[in-house]
Amino acid sequence: MITINLDIVLATRRMTLSELSEKVDVNLTNLSILKTGKARAIRFTTLDAICKVLNCRPGDILDYQPDPEGLEIIEE
Repeated sequence: MITINLDIVLATRRMTLSELSEKVDVNLTNLSILKTGKARAIRFTTLDAICKVLNCRPGDILDYQPDPEGLEIIEE
């Protein structure tokens, strides 16, 4: 499972989601969906812009945690 740590990175940078939205020119609603972990995808250009503004790496925002019940079955 991928977890989103955007709220942690924002807190350490003392920046609000609204400020980030203005600086990366991404809709506040879309950033909120990402922050709460409800996003199903993120564009690399968006991730790049967020990392530039927050002076971080993608791994600071995105984290992988193994599925607690073992291997997750991926349907194709």
